[in-house]
Amino acid sequence: MTENLFGIDERILALAHEAEKECEQMFAQTDEIARFNGEKVLKAFIDNRVSESCLKGTTGYGYGDCGRDTLDKVFAQAFGGEDAIVRHTFVNGTHALSTALFGALRMGDTLLSCVGRPYDTLEGVIGLTGEKGSGSLIDFGVKYEQVDLVNEQAPDLDAIAQKAKSAKVAYIQRSRGYSLRPSLSVEIIGKIAQAAKSANPNIIVMVDNCYGEFVEKREPLSVGADLIIGSLIKNLIIGSLIKNPGGGIASTGGYICGRADLVEKCADRLTCVGMGKEVGCTLSQNREMLLGFFLSPQTVANAVKTSVFACRLFEKLGFKTLPESSETRTDIIASVLLENEQNLTAFCQGIQKGSPVDSFVTPEAWDMPGYESKVIMAAGAFTMGASIELSADAPIREPFAAWLQGGITYPSGRMGILVAANEMCKKGLLRL
Repeated sequence: MTENLFGIDERILALAHEAEKECEQMFAQTDEIARFNGEKVLKAFIDNRVSESCLKGTTGYGYGDCGRDTLDKVFAQAFGGEDAIVRHTFVNGTHALSTALFGALRMGDTLLSCVGRPYDTLEGVIGLTGEKGSGSLIDFGVKYEQVDLVNEQAPDLDAIAQKAKSAKVAYIQRSRGYSLRPSLSVEIIGKIAQAAKSANPNIIVMVDNCYGEFVEKREPLSVGADLIIGSLIKNLIIGSLIKNPGGGIASTGGYICGRADLVEKCADRLTCVGMGKEVGCTLSQNREMLLGFFLSPQTVANAVKTSVFACRLFEKLGFKTLPESSETRTDIIASVLLENEQNLTAFCQGIQKGSPVDSFVTPEAWDMPGYESKVIMAAGAFTMGASIELSADAPIREPFAAWLQGGITYPSGRMGILVAANEMCKKGLLRL
């Protein structure tokens, strides 16, 4: 029995021991996925001849940056794309998504959101919120349509096929954002892509892949997507480097990966037409991004284990979680429905107390840019906004759910969850 260094209530520790035992099967499944994806990433490093010189950066124009060019090739191979653009100059996932959307769409084109209204911060990019004339897609003559989920849960494949006939881009958001619908599995993404392309073979299927990288053995490019994008789009995927693929090491950045001609258009949008991927110095970022990507399959596994454990513990404490602890994961995010603002605030403040950085800070709800409701965020992270590190955030509105993500190591993630439960216990908010 380890020493109780954090003074966790013994009743919570007993429940935690039971929860871990009940999570063993899910943990083993997660470890197997991490092994597979780790080998896939290692193969990409070896095949693309990553060398010590690749770890160094460049200044100025960045001509001939072998590390930058090799990093693109490693991402493309690991994710199953023809090409990729991985840059520290993507300030966040929304920036990468915006670059991809403006790269793929032209005046008169239609953007079709296949799973309802997109995440809050993308609404301004499209032009659904904000002032007219701000430079959104709609300001530039792009039309917008969406297909809502059936019962706010499942994609409406028939409606997607119908609306895809006149659309240029079919946009799929993999994670749930601040909603309670399930995150999308790669299998479901494949069905959406098939429905859209059966009606319009030329449509570009673009996937916001944030939070989903390496959670499964397959990525969306293997099932018909054209681009994937994260806070890093078989045409394009997009994502962020301070989420899954940065492995807790990358300080900033994002990626776009997929079909080569589309990646080129996105690169022209990020820099300028005619220069694209050929310019852009990397300063001292190559080593961080390569090392982070190499570590990311195991780091993602730690985050998934933390999520599974948190869900099981809070189920035992009487709360509903989405997904449930026994459900197969399709991203690193879990929602804990905490029933009221008092519980939600105490939980987030407890997550902060159990963090390695800024544990002494008490988070409070505030008017965060890009969001309609006040938002409370617990994020004691080494990199600001790094969702692969243990964090919890929530809009202060019904159903008072905390969106939990991260845990770059399972032991630290586990303890952060225990401190959060203990904080609620000390305030008399738990039914023990």
